[in-house]
Amino acid sequence: MPEGKQKALFLESKFGLYIIGERPIPKPGAGQLLVRNEAVALNPVDWKIQKYGVFVEDFPAVVGTDIAGVVEEVGEGVTGFSKGDRVFFQGDWSNDLAGYQQYTLAFAETTAKIPPGVSFESAATIPVALAAAVVGLYNTKPHHGAGYTPPFEPSARGKYAGKPIVIIGGASSVGQYVIQFAKLSGFSPIIAISSSKHEEFLKSLGATHIVDRHIPQESIPAEIAKITTAPIDIVFDAISLDDTQQVSYDLLADGGHLVLVLPSQIRETEGKTFSSILGVWTLDHTRELGLKLYSQLGELLGEGVIKPNRVEVLPGGLNGIVGGLNKLENHQVSGVKLVVHPQETTA
Repeated sequence: MPEGKQKALFLESKFGLYIIGERPIPKPGAGQLLVRNEAVALNPVDWKIQKYGVFVEDFPAVVGTDIAGVVEEVGEGVTGFSKGDRVFFQGDWSNDLAGYQQYTLAFAETTAKIPPGVSFESAATIPVALAAAVVGLYNTKPHHGAGYTPPFEPSARGKYAGKPIVIIGGASSVGQYVIQFAKLSGFSPIIAISSSKHEEFLKSLGATHIVDRHIPQESIPAEIAKITTAPIDIVFDAISLDDTQQVSYDLLADGGHLVLVLPSQIRETEGKTFSSILGVWTLDHTRELGLKLYSQLGELLGEGVIKPNRVEVLPGGLNGIVGGLNKLENHQVSGVKLVVHPQETTA
């Protein structure tokens, strides 16, 4: 069993710097796994935590929540996992559970095995963005999801055949998984608002139509009307800036539902609803959905019906994260997920 110290990237204080340091390798408790982190993906929220001082209050803090690696130790009561298993999971903003370090604790019940043929890097792109997509589409609690029936079981696949869906930010990490689950659920047409340079890729994931995000926003409804005359009952805004929220809401038919990944900046009107979702599995209203997802996730990935994001690997291990977060903040990343190898950290 690994013992002693590990390298970690710390946010030293609120609004402070990210610095490399050392911390103890934690021991797994009941229901937990200790995982040797082989690949960790970056998310925009990680630079927002630093810049805006949100979500984290205990410092120095380890963040990072998209993790893939190898099981090193199995905690009491855990079944179905063994030392050496290749796994992926969503971390948490708690130092033992976060990803920007070389070893992390995971809860076994929301950990999935990586199927053969899928790399650590690809698996690390899945947990956070997939959670947002699944919570947004399938969570049933009012204002916390659109409440559709999840297609985790084959009997539920294709349930929404003929129902259109519009996805703002189709090439984003979240948008890519929304497209794939929309296809699995049978939605059609699947209309993605995205840069046209991603058209071929997004259609390979299941999008049926691409509307170029660079056209004037007031032209988007007319472009969608050329594709379908059916009422738009569901729009998933995977960007959720002020202007995209309003465009998304305006697209909805009466009785329609808008899913947002950031807090709402719109005023709800009679006949239309929205959800501002939080894609984590530790909440009372998401836990059951997360358990169902993770019981099927390895199989969905192995079947190829869920495909990971494309990857750009940053050199330097944990040292590469700060530069990657700067790229995310400056909108220099498009259509790929940035990933680092924590074990490559040298100092």
